[in-house]
Amino acid sequence: MRLSSSSVRISTFVLALAVSVQGLTAQAQDPPQTTPPLEVGVMAPDFTLKGGTRYGVLSEPVSLSDFKGKTVIIAFFPRARTRGCTIQMRAYRDQYPELFRDGQNVVLIGMSVDPVEELASWARDEQFPFLFASDIGGETAAAYGALRPRGNTNRNLFVIDPEGRVSFRALPFREVDPTAYEELASEIDRVWTEPEVAGN
Repeated sequence: MRLSSSSVRISTFVLALAVSVQGLTAQAQDPPQTTPPLEVGVMAPDFTLKGGTRYGVLSEPVSLSDFKGKTVIIAFFPRARTRGCTIQMRAYRDQYPELFRDGQNVVLIGMSVDPVEELASWARDEQFPFLFASDIGGETAAAYGALRPRGNTNRNLFVIDPEGRVSFRALPFREVDPTAYEELASEIDRVWTEPEVAGN
């Protein structure tokens, strides 16, 4: 495997808080989602949502189809700025160059029902180097089987391969478990395609 166990790791922050958040994963699964999660092998539903980054709200909406030919990770999470979600996104940030290949043909989209302005503000404050999408109303979460009855989302994660199919899912993603990041790295390694060199 390309990534060593030392290069794909939970940040010191994650390890320091792991004991205090042991109940978060179980809590994130209760109540259950309203629809079954997508199965591995199915085509991932397209979506068009408002997007934001650490540089602000994007002028154009974000669609899954924008990233055809790339590996896309859709990481649903319950709410911005909550403790468990901050642990998860900080771990993604700290491991971004290795785990997500520094964005080279890999697109990470954090998705929740938060307003896009809140997501962009959070990304700026924490310097998250990846994209967020605002699924107000939860329609995309419902299509992926990540919507909870009370209106926010489970911590479900889906890897979409360059052909647009679900190749991997974590139900839920275990944000305080180092092996969850290793499993994700292995799947990204498996489906990743090398970027084309200009002029070829």
